[in-house]
Amino acid sequence: MRIARLGPSGQEIPVVIDGDRVLDLRDVTTDVTPEFLEHQLSALDPSTLPELRDTAGLRHGPPITRPTAVVCVGMNYARHAAESGAEPPTEPVVFFKHPNTVVGPDDPVTIPRGSTMTDWEVELGVVIGRQTSYLDSPADAAARIAGYVLANDVSERELQLHRSGGQWSKGKSAPTFTPVGPWLVTADELDPAAVRLRSRVNGEPRQDSSTADLIFSVPDIMYRLSQFMTLEPGDLILTGTPEGVALSGRFPYLSAGDVVELDGDELGRQRQTMVEAKDGR
Repeated sequence: MRIARLGPSGQEIPVVIDGDRVLDLRDVTTDVTPEFLEHQLSALDPSTLPELRDTAGLRHGPPITRPTAVVCVGMNYARHAAESGAEPPTEPVVFFKHPNTVVGPDDPVTIPRGSTMTDWEVELGVVIGRQTSYLDSPADAAARIAGYVLANDVSERELQLHRSGGQWSKGKSAPTFTPVGPWLVTADELDPAAVRLRSRVNGEPRQDSSTADLIFSVPDIMYRLSQFMTLEPGDLILTGTPEGVALSGRFPYLSAGDVVELDGDELGRQRQTMVEAKDGR
């Protein structure tokens, strides 16, 4: 099942995407909230939902409401670690993004003022469906996942690496830096161990890899995170990016006017235009 939110920012309508049909969720829930993910999603019967007409021109918002946390795992693809000149980590590299970075899949992305090192990162995102703490094993993770999303972990590398103060969140938390969507694929319909992820910049290929290259698998990430934090319904975990980013030195960083396109198996497509920061933002 594919869950989405359509409409202007702040006025999104929760829907189910069923092939060519769009089904209205508003009789079930006001929005794709943590409460919906925890208590209603698993019992949802799309056949009972009315069809929503005239949706072709509607914006795709992020498929979940603003999460309480965006938890990210860095250097989690073997070949990406290699292109970055780093040894594969023996423990997950964990950092946070501000929840207000989450935007729709096709919304513009703002390049921070003065930035010359803004980078793209296609990623598999995991949306938490049940409160998760102290899992006994990675095998317990699957029951806690509501679904999966496509995400762009946009990064400003100067702030991330050279003005970091020993952590990465400075380069990850600018407004618009986490495009998500176009939909959430429920956990029963996607194998997170074999998802092909791709990115392009101005039509030119950049990343083309699979979650088979992950160092820490999705169940292992959740198990390890649960040992030192409590994950809440609606929280978003970004699982890392494959090789092929600008940080590798093989490609130029992003500038205003550049177009980034992402896609992933069953996860849909994204398209963002880079814009300059204006009016103090």
